[in-house]
Amino acid sequence: MKKLVFIVMLLMIVGCKRNDNHPAIQIALVDSDKHLKISGLDYAILQDINRDTTINIWQNLIQVYRMPADTDLKDFQPVQPGRYIVRDSTVVFMPDTPFNPHQTYFMRYYQYDKGSNAWDYIKNHQKPGKKQYLDLIFKQ
Repeated sequence: MKKLVFIVMLLMIVGCKRNDNHPAIQIALVDSDKHLKISGLDYAILQDINRDTTINIWQNLIQVYRMPADTDLKDFQPVQPGRYIVRDSTVVFMPDTPFNPHQTYFMRYYQYDKGSNAWDYIKNHQKPGKKQYLDLIFKQ
């Protein structure tokens, strides 16, 4: 009986281990706070996506928004229009209108690699069909 309990506990510990192989996504304002630099993306994937000729491919993957006064309304904000350029291993977002120095913004990064198996749904209390994302907040 003790062996069975030990095996079950061992399986639970191994199953709860996080996969931290992915680098952390980081953002920084660059070019006199006019553009947003996004780093930490896998170089090979970044270059592969950059070769894709789909219109607005980056705006579908990495989105920038203005933060509303009521943060409960974050999911209902329009996307900040702009252009995305790949420079080496980073993506630079250049907004159509300059960032307002008194406005808070956030970048939403969808984590498509998360929730890809049943254990991720159980571990993260995730509902099927709901995408996981990470919001990174910045202000000029």
